[in-house]
Amino acid sequence: MDEESPSSLTDISLAWLCRHVEVLCVEQEDGSLQLRHCPLFPQELADQLLHRMAHEGVLNDRTVGIFQNLELLRLRRAHVQSSHLSAEAFRLALCPHKLQELNASHIHSDLTISDILHSITSSKACRQGLQTLLMNGLHLYGEADEESLQASFNSLRGLKKLSLAWTDLEDRGLEDICTMPMLESLDISGTNITDLTPLLNCESRLRSLTTHGLQKLEMPTSSLILVLSKLRLLRHLDISNDKLVMDGDNLVQQLLERPGILLHLVSLDVSGWKGVSDATVQAFVEARPGMRFIGLLATGAGGSELLCGDGHLKVAGESNLTQLCEALRRYSDRESFIREVLTHLYSHTNNMEGPQPNILKLVLAGMQRQTGSLHVQLVATACVFNLTVQELVLGMSLHLAGTVVQQLLTAMKNFPKHEQLQKNCLLTLCSDHILQVVPFDRYEAAKLIMMLLCNHGDQTVQRMAVAVVSILVSKLSTEEISELGAEAFIMKQLLSIVQQKASLGVVDSTLKFALSALWNLTDETPTACRHFIQCQGLELYMELLESYYSEFSIQQKLLGLLNNVAEVEELRMELMDEDLVEHILSLLINPEVEVDVRYFAGGILAHLTSVRGPAWGLDAELHCTVQEKLHSSILSWSSPEHAMVSYRTLQPFYPLLHISQCSGVQLWALWAIQFVCTQNAPQYCSMLQTEGGTDLLRVLSTHPDTHSDVKCLVENILKILERNLHPASPVEDVQ
Repeated sequence: MDEESPSSLTDISLAWLCRHVEVLCVEQEDGSLQLRHCPLFPQELADQLLHRMAHEGVLNDRTVGIFQNLELLRLRRAHVQSSHLSAEAFRLALCPHKLQELNASHIHSDLTISDILHSITSSKACRQGLQTLLMNGLHLYGEADEESLQASFNSLRGLKKLSLAWTDLEDRGLEDICTMPMLESLDISGTNITDLTPLLNCESRLRSLTTHGLQKLEMPTSSLILVLSKLRLLRHLDISNDKLVMDGDNLVQQLLERPGILLHLVSLDVSGWKGVSDATVQAFVEARPGMRFIGLLATGAGGSELLCGDGHLKVAGESNLTQLCEALRRYSDRESFIREVLTHLYSHTNNMEGPQPNILKLVLAGMQRQTGSLHVQLVATACVFNLTVQELVLGMSLHLAGTVVQQLLTAMKNFPKHEQLQKNCLLTLCSDHILQVVPFDRYEAAKLIMMLLCNHGDQTVQRMAVAVVSILVSKLSTEEISELGAEAFIMKQLLSIVQQKASLGVVDSTLKFALSALWNLTDETPTACRHFIQCQGLELYMELLESYYSEFSIQQKLLGLLNNVAEVEELRMELMDEDLVEHILSLLINPEVEVDVRYFAGGILAHLTSVRGPAWGLDAELHCTVQEKLHSSILSWSSPEHAMVSYRTLQPFYPLLHISQCSGVQLWALWAIQFVCTQNAPQYCSMLQTEGGTDLLRVLSTHPDTHSDVKCLVENILKILERNLHPASPVEDVQ
């Protein structure tokens, strides 16, 4: 399905079931769950539900109980990897089914390979029908004397595919496995096997063998090659080395040069063995025209035209982008390989001429599979930057870009103290397109980055983090800003950055972004405004108003936040400081100050002189002066052509329009409403009408005590409303 297409009904339904599984169930006496009303699931859908529950992390001893209903939920392919299941829950819920496939890899519990074998072999249905069994990453036995209870692999008479990669399997276990009569595919990567000679017992049936990373192998090279040479039916062979070391014994070279062996190979992987020549590989491939894949990563081979990877022969290597992409596809679960691939990919992706979404998807897949590897995440985030820088991100789907952001945030969360990784991620996030357009959880992102900011004093990290947070906060809903503003540490951190910059007397992007973030954070958020006061923000801002008097861009941000504080009635007394009020008044009446600054100065004074809230607590003469200057100054303002402000609601203005307010207070609110309605009529005219603001305007326009200047502004706004909400119908031409 195309990534931009909507999810299928099946996917939506299964996701909903996973989210509400506990609600849809009743608890049984043993603590397990059963669905209250369970229809007959098609077998494929039952398989999908189990897989989805495991993938979503909701499959456990309680929820797996729903699959004890064999009549309505019949399983054939049980994928329970990375779930939390005990041996008893596994036996009761899954083994009664006629399973053909079972993937129990990396289960997060004490469930062992021995437990699984005992459960499967005790069920006739499983024992006879199971064809595929994956138990990667598990232990053979538990703590006690479970070794004495070992179940035999040989009991699984119909098993064709077995994977025990990265388990503690030893030689005795391999001997047992090789007596299985139907075994065709075996993966024993990363196990404790020292001798592969038992494989000769299945030479007449083994078609696929994976021995990646067998570091404890003690066989002489000649003996190993002899064993491999006798596996005449092999079509897939993987002897790659996860340590990426020099092939001191010339194992690969000798294997490739040995004539007449492995003639049916379709794929061969020798990645990680350094010192392999192009000529040897090419001769081997040419002698086997059926070859479709060869792994040559970190071998030194792969530079010849035959091995470029563009034709029918796919090559995983590092010589070109095609080989690197093939390696990314095949090695996402091999940490050392994916790290090597990404290191080469970083060099290949510098100065990309056009978007490469397919390569980016492969990088993301590697990051998702290796979330715990710092080395992988570090080089992967650098590659992501190369692949999304500037215009490249514009050529990618929003869905893909959103996945990029989520993966970067995961990396930042997993490695919060690694400075270079944080820089890599922030470099990518510092994109207007990503921050403004791409869909992702901006609230969680802003909170995470603010938490990370506490761990880093590096100026580059600080600058980028503050810039990102500033834009993210501006995109949040009122409810999200309220939640974010309730976090006192965020206010403290941003104020600390402002104070740090102010102590140096600098005006840079970090200071401006920090002030913008604080301004947005306090917008319609009384809790954040209280935190601002409690964190001595007011004292700091009073100092900044003095020290940055000539910096109008700074003044605007300072006054914008103080205007937010002034909107909170119970906090207005905190602003009743004579020096502060006189400074704000001086900005209001100064004709050389831009309207952007004078507007917010007027807003603060309008709220402080409002008849709503606490009474004026300063000198009465100053009170009269403020009222008079508000009126006269506002009449002199010219509307700027740029978008000076934006509002989620016009509610804060309505109390200032009451007939009991002085004319200066009313004028400020009216000027603001007229300005935004002129700038964006469709949005604000509709908002004004929906919120009941038009009723207040009509009261003002008809009341005998309304000042003539106020009435004039009211009439202007009502005309704007009439033009936009009730446009005149065009007059039809009369013939």
